[in-house]
Amino acid sequence: MDQGKIVRLGFLGCGNIGGGVYHLLTDMHDEILRRDGLDIQIARALVKSIPEARTDVPAALLTESADDVLCDPSIDVVCEFMGGEHPAADFMEKALLCGKSVVTANKMALALNWHRLQTAADRTGAGLYYEASVGGVIPIIRSLTVSLEADEVDLVMGIVNGTTNYILTKMAQDGSSYGNVLREAQKLGLAEPDPTADVEGYDAAYKLSILSSIAFHTHVPLKSVYREGITAITADDIAYGREMGYTLKLLAIGKKKGNELEVRVHPTFLPASHPLSRVDGSLNAIFVHGKYCQDLTLQGRGAGDKPTASAICGDILYAATHKGCHTVPSFRNIEGASPEISFVENWQSRYFVRLDAADTPGVLSAVAQAFAERQISISSILQRPSEDGRAQIMLVTHEAKEKSVQAALAALDPASVKAQSVIRVES
Repeated sequence: MDQGKIVRLGFLGCGNIGGGVYHLLTDMHDEILRRDGLDIQIARALVKSIPEARTDVPAALLTESADDVLCDPSIDVVCEFMGGEHPAADFMEKALLCGKSVVTANKMALALNWHRLQTAADRTGAGLYYEASVGGVIPIIRSLTVSLEADEVDLVMGIVNGTTNYILTKMAQDGSSYGNVLREAQKLGLAEPDPTADVEGYDAAYKLSILSSIAFHTHVPLKSVYREGITAITADDIAYGREMGYTLKLLAIGKKKGNELEVRVHPTFLPASHPLSRVDGSLNAIFVHGKYCQDLTLQGRGAGDKPTASAICGDILYAATHKGCHTVPSFRNIEGASPEISFVENWQSRYFVRLDAADTPGVLSAVAQAFAERQISISSILQRPSEDGRAQIMLVTHEAKEKSVQAALAALDPASVKAQSVIRVES
């Protein structure tokens, strides 16, 4: 076999994902050499403690000093597997300033420090690649930056967190409570011991910041993303929603109309016919609408060492074969948002509202009046008897403004009717 171009890699961290990348590159070495003409070699791997390192990377390549990776002039591409914001972002910036391309799946470090990292990459001509940061193995980043670059994308909407999708799927299938399913997911290793980043929507918010920036060609700071998690969702919400024809998902939603953007993460009811409503378990999927491409859905594994390693290695090969002509974002990557962009906070949507009401005459008319006074019309309604002479009232509105719905609910007399759940509905 002919000797190919040698590409030396440095690893920052070497846990499950780093191990997955190591195995893929080892297993595929000869095939990559034959197919792409690249002799991929792992030069150094940073670990916290060499004696305690749990990795298949040969011990001779391990180091406890980041400078052994960042300052080695023979290393071409640095792969970051540390997770978290710091020191990962600082190490990546230093690697880029040293002229080394960087590949990462770290959505937190990227979303919070993208402007710094891109500035460093631009200064030296190094590449910054992050396909695996959103959707794992789903090729959404390259689809938006290359395949759809000439289109006008006005909607990105996705299931981008496998943990919450698994929890909501199991709650729907088994009728179990959120707490019980969470504990089951933790036992299976599908949820972290501290699940806050997933279940409160932080993980999805980082990803939406990245995804909407690329889709809409303008930087969308994390602080502009509305975020709401799934911890208040009940099995009753899911069951009543299904009775009314809806499936519940935690969605990352980005919409663009002119210079106005909506970027929000929250539980969302979808019609059972929507492509995302059929994405269950820990799978991820992203729905895109563009002026010319129309509707496009990509689905795949959003986590796991093997799927993530596949996306990371794709970036490694791309970086190695495009030295000097790296792909860069189409927007000015500044710390905040571009001044011409405004973010919609009083967005328009349909709403599922579950009310606990006294089962007495006049209650339903009072609810209808509170909504009508704020120009909110009701599309469908479902009523079920509850305990102690009360009733559960579920209604779905036509499109209405967020603040109008909240004002209507605040106007209700809590002695006779209380809002138990307010869940947005997309179509």
